[in-house]
Amino acid sequence: MSETPKASKSKKSRVISTVLSPALQLWLRSQVEQIETLQFKLIGGDRQILSGHIPTVTVTANHAVYQGLHLSKIQLEGTDIRVNLGQVIKGKPLQLLAPVPVVGQLLLQQADLQASLQAPLLSKALTELLDTLLKSDETTNLVDYIRSKKVTWQQVDIDAEQLTLRGNLADADLRTAQVVIRAGLQLVTPSVLQLNPLQIQIEPVLPAKNFAAFEIDLGRDVELQELTLSSEQLICSGRLNVIP
Repeated sequence: MSETPKASKSKKSRVISTVLSPALQLWLRSQVEQIETLQFKLIGGDRQILSGHIPTVTVTANHAVYQGLHLSKIQLEGTDIRVNLGQVIKGKPLQLLAPVPVVGQLLLQQADLQASLQAPLLSKALTELLDTLLKSDETTNLVDYIRSKKVTWQQVDIDAEQLTLRGNLADADLRTAQVVIRAGLQLVTPSVLQLNPLQIQIEPVLPAKNFAAFEIDLGRDVELQELTLSSEQLICSGRLNVIP
């Protein structure tokens, strides 16, 4: 006896709820080291989803840690998602089969950035930024000085108009110097972030010095619509492509 349309739809819905939703939740949790709450919703017809095409997924997460980076709140919406549903039904891990365009908003508290300073991803990026900034100003002649020392980032402060980073430089003999970077953050274009005004201080070798505005290219897969600094928090919203 053939199934009625109603029974067929019910069976398909059970496949989505018992196979795809748990697989997607497991995949999302596997991308982070820690997460307090995670909510997501699949939006689309059964026929689309069962073919491995998810029209829309919305995700809300609180207090997540990704590669050592602490994030207070994330709200995302991904569209036109292609996954290996046929393999998922057979018990294989969920995989993305194509880039996913994602729009959303990210909230970072000052405490989040403070907790993230020792993460290799952020620490290395900040050290490379300091090196690049010093190379951009030929009058400082401190690039070799910085490269001979280990940088330990210790403190971050978020104010309404600027971000302040403080760290220590130590050489092999444990002689130390203090480094301070003060920078305003502005969007020049959706894919270009500008540090302006920009000041660097390295005691005792470099008194507080103002640098020319410095631009950071975020890449073609990122487009920001908002980047706002307020007291002890940073809000960022925009679009990015998640690459498999």
